[in-house]
Amino acid sequence: MFLSDPALGILMLVLFLVFLMLGFPIAFTLMALGVGFGYFTRGDTVFQLFVQRTYSVMANDVLISIPLFLFMGYVVERANILDRLFRAIQLAAGWVPGSLAVATLITCAMFATATGIVGAVVTLMGLLAFPAMLRAGYDTRLAAGVVCAGGCLGILIPPSVMLILYGATAGVSVVKLYAAAFLPGLMLAGLYMVYVIVRATLNPAMAPKLPPQMRASSTAEVVWALASSFLPLALLISGVLGAIVFGLATPSEAAAVGAAGSVILALAYRSFSMNKLKESVFLTARASAMVCWLFVGSAVFSAVFALLGGQQVVENFVLSLNLGPIGFLLLTQAIIFVLGWPLEWTEIIVIFLPIFLPLLDNFGVDPIFFGVLVALNLQTSFLSPPVAMAPFYLKGVAPKHVSIDEIFSGVMPFLWIVIFSMVMLYVFPGIALWLPKALYG
Repeated sequence: MFLSDPALGILMLVLFLVFLMLGFPIAFTLMALGVGFGYFTRGDTVFQLFVQRTYSVMANDVLISIPLFLFMGYVVERANILDRLFRAIQLAAGWVPGSLAVATLITCAMFATATGIVGAVVTLMGLLAFPAMLRAGYDTRLAAGVVCAGGCLGILIPPSVMLILYGATAGVSVVKLYAAAFLPGLMLAGLYMVYVIVRATLNPAMAPKLPPQMRASSTAEVVWALASSFLPLALLISGVLGAIVFGLATPSEAAAVGAAGSVILALAYRSFSMNKLKESVFLTARASAMVCWLFVGSAVFSAVFALLGGQQVVENFVLSLNLGPIGFLLLTQAIIFVLGWPLEWTEIIVIFLPIFLPLLDNFGVDPIFFGVLVALNLQTSFLSPPVAMAPFYLKGVAPKHVSIDEIFSGVMPFLWIVIFSMVMLYVFPGIALWLPKALYG
């Protein structure tokens, strides 16, 4: 054998990156490389390892909540309440500068929280809110940035599927992760709204005031609109999230209640049908299978990588840089930022984070704080050119005269807001850690 085991581990990682760039299916590439290198170096025992890792992933109780939350999101998405929700918030926010954009951000935050599916939120808001802002005379770039940035909030704001996956990967409490992500999520959404209001105040031509016919004619109209659309969805989300955070139910139990609640909500709005139910079940099964097989592939790959000593090589290299905690965080977040261009967030969480997680103790970094920081960072993977998915989702449904360059230009200020939020979290870690400590000690 010409190469040592650690060298083979690094070669395995390099080959994965090569196959990734060539477009091979990621989950099966991970499994093939793990089994191939494992068989070459350890013989038949790798097959026992493969079975054990697959079983441990499929028996992980934390992952049960993923299909349930996905099902809840797909049912809510098909309940046709988004237009009512947007209209109600628009009426309530009619007096605020840039009210349509603010209403879009609030709607995106709520809907993203209910679905957690970035593509669905950006696409639906691109069909509903984006044309409404353009008709109202809003600047194209501002309107595009609002839709793209707002649609990505579901990665961060609980109940987030991303946080469930991180919790299962890092072996930390999903409940504490939800509590930790709550204030940073509100902070990011609030900063988006502050930016829009300031821009609309300084330059009203970018976000003109709504004409009287688009505003509420009375307070009663606003109250009824909120009570009939905003309140039911808010109760569903807060009920699910509150049950988890206050320890009344496990994430899986709360997700099951949320899934049942979404069906009841769809029935109440008379938008439930067997075809929509079949679509929701199919999409849930497809997404869940993708996540589970990716998790299995990552588990096998990571086990063989560590068995060959590749993990030790990475750890020794990082430790040899003599970084402090801040330097380590900057390095890891810079790597995740770059990985966000070619990779989906699921792949970053289950493939690359296990390389960094064993190093957290060496630098005294709280894994819950690290998870929230990663969730903030992953907002950039959907917004940063040249491979940002959110702008491409919007471009697919935007009017033909709206160019991708305008959309990219529009998301850049929001990208800087995300980076500013990360800096705030670096400087004031209590933004993430205060609530978990207050609730759980």
